[in-house]
Amino acid sequence: MDLEKQPQQPTAPADTDVIRASDADRDRIADILREALAEGRLTADEHAERIDSVYRAKTVGELEPLVRDLPAPAGPAPGTATASPYAYGPEPASGPAENLVAIFSSSTRRGRWRVGARTNAFSLFGSVEIDLTEALFGQRLTVINATSVFGSVDIRVPENISMRGSGTGIFGSFEVRTLESADPEAPVVVVNGYAVFGSVEAKPKRGKFIADLQDRVRKHLGKHLDH
Repeated sequence: MDLEKQPQQPTAPADTDVIRASDADRDRIADILREALAEGRLTADEHAERIDSVYRAKTVGELEPLVRDLPAPAGPAPGTATASPYAYGPEPASGPAENLVAIFSSSTRRGRWRVGARTNAFSLFGSVEIDLTEALFGQRLTVINATSVFGSVDIRVPENISMRGSGTGIFGSFEVRTLESADPEAPVVVVNGYAVFGSVEAKPKRGKFIADLQDRVRKHLGKHLDH
């Protein structure tokens, strides 16, 4: 027997609990969470809590439990067309957030513009207006974080999308009109935040004819109530 030949020890598998997480690892988990929110598997509060944990995670082992109860995002079937009536892509969903700030002033975003995955709106004794009715959505899920302190944040969306929200009004008003599109590929807008002595409002923007008609009805009813 040759004593110099020693049996090789099997290489231990890598322990994900100690492997440092990369930016790509965090983006992969964040994409799964965004898809779960868009499909209604997670509430807005659950999504916000898990996303916060994603970007605080140091190791891969801390990331995996955040999506353990969720299915992996399904890609398009081989040979199927990926054409969509919406202008999704080609920007990655994990791009930098757009910030709209109004302090004793106003800030407006409207017209033909490409909406990113995240938009932060902050109003302090001012007003922020976000109009998505003519916007191009770079991805299916868009999250708007709105904060109003003695000010207002008004968000207008087209009627053919889905919209959800979660927020609080403290001596103020936080109102998000829930919308559910019949099209499963339609954009999903989620509005989170709070209003302190101010207002955050998100609702569909109706056509000018409908808006004028509603104003006339309200005025007509108001005249009769005054008599």
